[in-house]
Amino acid sequence: MSAPSNLKYSTDHEWVLFDGDVATIGITQFAADQLGDIVYLDLPKVGTMIKAGTIVGEIESTKSVGELYTPADGEVVELNQDAVDAPDTLNSDPYEAGWLIKVKLSDPSQLDSLLDEASYNAHIGA
Repeated sequence: MSAPSNLKYSTDHEWVLFDGDVATIGITQFAADQLGDIVYLDLPKVGTMIKAGTIVGEIESTKSVGELYTPADGEVVELNQDAVDAPDTLNSDPYEAGWLIKVKLSDPSQLDSLLDEASYNAHIGA
């Protein structure tokens, strides 16, 4: 299971697509597979200010509860209501339809420490 090359990754298994000063954040296929069948999402509301490295949501599956971390400071400007309504989307399409939140970044340089595709694949042993 290879991670897409156009994204950056956290060691907590979130992916980030950076466009201007907005980051789209989701969980990786590896994380979705580890969680199992995802049945519930709790995401921050639009307008929420978030801090890098903090828990900003929960992802519940039939096996466990996982936490969603954010890799950078900013304001939530959009959440994926379709994924909230159909959380199993994270299992079937975590990199496209299964994105979770969009964040207007306070300091885009915070993303400089994220992993590229090769580093993330090494991190998960792929």
